[in-house]
Amino acid sequence: MGKILTARNMNKCIGCYSCMLACARLVHRSFSLQKSCIQIRTRGGLQSKLVADICRGCSQPACAEACRIRALVPREGGGVKLNARKCIGCGDCVEACPVKTIRLDEETRLPLICKHCGICAKFCPHGILSLEVSPHA
Repeated sequence: MGKILTARNMNKCIGCYSCMLACARLVHRSFSLQKSCIQIRTRGGLQSKLVADICRGCSQPACAEACRIRALVPREGGGVKLNARKCIGCGDCVEACPVKTIRLDEETRLPLICKHCGICAKFCPHGILSLEVSPHA
């Protein structure tokens, strides 16, 4: 059964970036926070709270529909799987993502797409992130 990453109680987030570091380091083998598929940022303003930009695990992902060579295919339970060998780095998926969480890796020209693996959730010290059974499952 497919699970998707969720972020609840973001008011508890202290912006330690442990989730981002875990994703970048363990999934993408990089120390750059830019390689993380989850991005923690402020909403803006001086006293703003933090938000997590994460893949919503769409049941009918627009990014997969926009991929003309089918390098992105829908994943059971929501979200997509990337076939890196097929991807040409055109960026159509980036433009199609309704929540703008997909970015192109500047080095590889491959899209950075959440696998919903839960590595980031394991490193969240406040239990804000979790994998939950998808409502689309």
